[in-house]
Amino acid sequence: MVDRRGFLCGVAAYVMWGFFPLYFPLLKPAGPVEILVERIMWSLVAVLVMLAVIRKWSWVRRLDRRTLGLLALAGAVITVNWGTFIYAVNAGRTLEASLGYFINPLLSVMFGVVLFQERLRRWQWAAIGLGASAVLVLTIDYGRPPWIALILAFSFGTYGLIKKYVKMPSAESLSVETAALFPFALAVALFLEGSGRATFGHHGPGQAVLIAGTGLITALPLMLFNAAAIRVPMSTLGMLQYLAPVLQFLIGLLIQHEAMPASRWVGFLLVWGALVIFAVDGIRASRPAAARRQVEVAV
Repeated sequence: MVDRRGFLCGVAAYVMWGFFPLYFPLLKPAGPVEILVERIMWSLVAVLVMLAVIRKWSWVRRLDRRTLGLLALAGAVITVNWGTFIYAVNAGRTLEASLGYFINPLLSVMFGVVLFQERLRRWQWAAIGLGASAVLVLTIDYGRPPWIALILAFSFGTYGLIKKYVKMPSAESLSVETAALFPFALAVALFLEGSGRATFGHHGPGQAVLIAGTGLITALPLMLFNAAAIRVPMSTLGMLQYLAPVLQFLIGLLIQHEAMPASRWVGFLLVWGALVIFAVDGIRASRPAAARRQVEVAV
């Protein structure tokens, strides 16, 4: 039986991520670079406050050079992801951004094949083939590869891969990642201020509060996700992860009224078909494993 509290925490986390496309346009006239560096700095502030409230600092003594290096690399990778997403939603390309997070699970499977020599089942290969076909169709539709979607998928997939090696809870790892990036973010923020291009503090208290709020909206869903991850099965979280790109897609289509010609619908439908195959195959494959565990417990 799925833990209700954990399930609700997971839903809340993915719903918050899904509504990000409505938040970042509110920060205009701040540009993507300023929003990115402010998000890094305020995320560090927010996560340190949260860790202080729960008084969780013992992990600091266990940090070693390898962990610090991996988390600094993870911070650099997630910066690419954040910057690309911020640019996409503020440039009216939320649909393409959502595509990246639809592609990401398929990409994670390919990482398993290439890096860990995992063997795919027949239907998993079919899902990968459909996903590749979708990218080809969308490349023809856009007249270029869907770079935003691909960068988001690869950066987030790589970020997850690095975190797999670190094995540290979300809040703790985010604090190290943003601390490693803080000096660079501060330098850029000071440069923007000195060149007269900064908007923080120059466009009223409302905009300043919203920019500072990027720290909270970054840290809070991570804390909720962490609470869900320790209470519900990964298979449940795997299904919940589609909430975010579905909401992003609906925002791009129904609220931001982005163009969606028939050829683009074909590409998205191919991706969704791949994900359905992938999910059904995963459910079917998990049943024998669950049955074997029940037999082992009974014995």
